[in-house]
Formats: sequence, structure tokens, C-alpha cells
Amino acid sequence: MQKLHRDESTVDKSQIKKSGIEKPTIAYTIGDKLYLNITDHCTLRCGFCPKYNGSHQVHDHDLTLERKPNLQEILQAIDAAGDLGQFTEVVFCGFGEPTLRLKELLAVARHLKIQGARVRLNTDGLASRVHKHNVLPELAQCIDAISISMNAQNETLYNRHCRPSLPDSYQAMLDFLRQAPQYIKDVTATAIDGLDGVDIQQCAAIARELKVKFRRRVLDVVG
Repeated sequence: MQKLHRDESTVDKSQIKKSGIEKPTIAYTIGDKLYLNITDHCTLRCGFCPKYNGSHQVHDHDLTLERKPNLQEILQAIDAAGDLGQFTEVVFCGFGEPTLRLKELLAVARHLKIQGARVRLNTDGLASRVHKHNVLPELAQCIDAISISMNAQNETLYNRHCRPSLPDSYQAMLDFLRQAPQYIKDVTATAIDGLDGVDIQQCAAIARELKVKFRRRVLDVVG
């Protein structure tokens, strides 16, 4: 098995001090949503991802992580964001794949549900492939909605643009997308309009075939 890409794009302490970043951005808001940035490691190394093109910025937020925040730090960041009732949903997102930290993700999501929050997960759909078992029953206990990055209508384009670490990632993502509605009611596949060769209409057709919703994203528009 190929090794996962360990994203080492994080900066060292001297760079953080130089840039003026004193604390990592773990929880951040865009509009009426609260986003959680719990890792910058990923199963993919997408050519269109801003962090591989010299930027860790999303809107006004620098998502640079010197290290992975621990569970207590994540919960403290959520508390610091204020009353969760002000947000329409809390989204696991950031510049990494949240399910790589499945244990922490589930613990935080359960905490959020106890407080009455709606919880959404943005994912590459490879969690079951990575963890070697079907993780959807676990996610279903505390995740209300899931957005899965399809990104292409075939494996060739997916591999070109997403550069997966693990073999057969495209099929694993489709399998996850196919199974997800059995566990989670609100499932959306996404693809980015503007990537060379990617046909948004074909991606939408695959989503319809799999009986999930579809959302068109736009290249270089993040958040």
C-alpha cells in the first residue's frame, strides 16, 4: 500500500512569529456558518488546492497549522466562538481531510450535537478506504449532512487533478458516495467548474444516478 501524503506545508515557529500569527485558526466563521480546521494533512494533493499554490488564506482567515490541535484545543476554540445558536451549521472543513482524525472528529461532533448544533462534514470520501472499515455508521451518529468531493466524472481526470495517495481512490470515493444515503439523509456530491476536462453536467448525472444531491463549485472560490 502506498503511504498517505503527509502534508508538510505547515510553517515553523519562526515563520509563524514573523507572519504575526500567534495562535492557529481552529474555528472560523464565514457568513452564518462556523468552520472547524482540525488538520492540514490530506489523502489527496489536489493541484487546485490553495495550500499547494502558496496560500493558506480563506477569506480573512489564515488556516496555517503548526501542528494538529488536540481535542481540548478544538473544544476551547468552539467555546470561544460563542453561542452555537448563532450559526446555521458547524462544518468540519479547513485545509485538510477531517476524517484522518476520525476519533477527534467524532468526539467533537458528539459534543456539538449535545449543544443542539447542526453538523456537516466536508470530505474527500476516502475515510472507509483509509481506516479499512465502513465508517458511515459511526458518522451517522453525530453528522447531519455530508458533502463529498467527487471532482471529476472519471478516474483519469480525478487522478490528474486530485493526485490521490492511495490506489483506486476514485472508486472508493464513489462507493462511499453510493453508501452514504443509507446512513445520512443529507448527502451532496460536489465538483469544481473550471478544472480542465471536468464536465459538470456529467458529474451531476453521476450524482443523480447515485441518488444524492449535487453542488457545482467554482474554481478559485474557496469557502
